[in-house]
Amino acid sequence: MKIVHVTPHLPPDQAANALLPYQLGEWGRMRGDSVQFVAHPPASGVSPREGVTWMPRTARGPLQRMLRLGSVTGAWRIRRDTRDILAAADLVHVHSNGLLAEVSAHLAKGLGKPVVLTLYGTEIWHYKPKRGADLFTRAYKAADAVTFYSRKLLERAQELGLTRDRLVTIYPPVSASFRFHDAAAAMIARRSLGITAANLLVNVKRLHPLAGQRFLLEALPHVVARHPDTHLVVCGTGALLSELQAVARSAGVERHVTFAGLVDNAVVARYCAAADLFMLPSLLEALPTVAVEALASGTPVISSDNPGGIELNGVFGADVTVVPKEQPAALAEAINTALDRKRRTLNATQGIVETRFRSESVAQQYWEIYGAVTGTA
Repeated sequence: MKIVHVTPHLPPDQAANALLPYQLGEWGRMRGDSVQFVAHPPASGVSPREGVTWMPRTARGPLQRMLRLGSVTGAWRIRRDTRDILAAADLVHVHSNGLLAEVSAHLAKGLGKPVVLTLYGTEIWHYKPKRGADLFTRAYKAADAVTFYSRKLLERAQELGLTRDRLVTIYPPVSASFRFHDAAAAMIARRSLGITAANLLVNVKRLHPLAGQRFLLEALPHVVARHPDTHLVVCGTGALLSELQAVARSAGVERHVTFAGLVDNAVVARYCAAADLFMLPSLLEALPTVAVEALASGTPVISSDNPGGIELNGVFGADVTVVPKEQPAALAEAINTALDRKRRTLNATQGIVETRFRSESVAQQYWEIYGAVTGTA
């Protein structure tokens, strides 16, 4: 099968809508598919990569926004540069929203190609129908199948009136590098990272207001008061770094916090294994892959009551504790309770990870969708 993935991101960008398209491409090639990508250049710069057509991002200055010149020019360029690629495909898999995704989906349908649309979160959480040419809604309704990163996201789409046939939830894959560590193995992982604290909390998210790290830092003094030898490692980069460092200083917990910056995925796996608790204080999540990676590593999760945290609690039960968002005191109490009686994840959690979140299972679910929309099932 000739498959074209249209996505706003590819690695080295770390967004979910960069990693999943790349993984699907790798899995497809392993099963003998021909795979091409159409994507915007990564934020860190383009590295040569076979089978990728890089599309420049549309200029969005004040004049372009007012006159919509950037969108018109960008749409024309996308149609010109992707037409031959899409025309040669047996299936077009479009990821997320935005001009690149929406114009490509429309063009592919015009060429008579089956289209699968995968949505990751913001497309639905912030959805508002537009007057006039609503390219996203048109792409959503015209796609042969729509897959969602979480069940809550699918349900929210239906609440917004985006009801249609062939809506499917497919959870994100968890790499085999995230594997169960018992207490002894977790301590070995901790020592390999040079961490000597008795209690380790880990958060892996971009430093962004929606990630909620501020509330975790504000909770930490209450944790340290009860468990003095506690350390928090925050993995991720973003514009809030200096602000969050200031919050840690103001809270008097600066020496208990490490801002590790952008961390390679292999090192993230070691942090997840080494932690006593994985912290997810986010205000909004669809299905947080990083939390599932921690669970796969044997580390329980404490999450705010964002949609993804609630959904994970429904899937994994007691290994995911949910507390009210933006409430440092409630977060601190949950952390202290968990540290009073530390444990690794339950056996049932490992079974769920293996049957629903490993690459083989996720890939098979997408192959079934591909077969259904192309008539090759």
